[in-house]
Amino acid sequence: MLVTFWSAVWPYVVGGVLLGGTGAVGWWLWRTDRSVRARDCRWRQDEAVKAGRRTLTEVDAMTGTEFEELVAGLCRRDGCTEVRRVGGSHDNGADVVGRLPDGRTMVIQCKRYAPSSTIASRELRDLLGAKVHFRADVAVFVTTTRFSRPSERFAVEHGILAVHRDHLGLWNNGASLLALSRVNGHGQGDSRHRARWNQAYGK
Repeated sequence: MLVTFWSAVWPYVVGGVLLGGTGAVGWWLWRTDRSVRARDCRWRQDEAVKAGRRTLTEVDAMTGTEFEELVAGLCRRDGCTEVRRVGGSHDNGADVVGRLPDGRTMVIQCKRYAPSSTIASRELRDLLGAKVHFRADVAVFVTTTRFSRPSERFAVEHGILAVHRDHLGLWNNGASLLALSRVNGHGQGDSRHRARWNQAYGK
């Protein structure tokens, strides 16, 4: 039947072949474009991490303002928007404000303390006040040292993301702020880790 009616159907057959070939080429171009864009995005992310990366020793040598700017830069790197530093004598308990990539507003308090120091619960209470003042959805406390056990429990109970020195190192090396929220309240180490910490920082 195909031979018999070939003169009538050949335009449709040729059209179908051409359409299928065009679709296959279009699909290949689309996949190639997506792959190239994904590689470019990963490269840009890696470059952003490299550009903003600082050793913890460098962070320890920063001024308070420089540390706040570092934290603001890490937020921007992670896709946060409307990020600005508000630290100062009249900061109402906040150092950095902005929006997370999912649109929630955030308020951040930054404390660049000596590694031998410990964050007490009262400092987290100040952040809760800032959260209310700025009507923020998320409160984040970022420090170069550790949280006391009561302050860490306080943070978890009140939904504060407590970024201590170890997590700051992860964030600085490419982990996202939202990824850190999944391990909030964990990661300050077992007794051996604390012993090494005390040996390193003298407390």
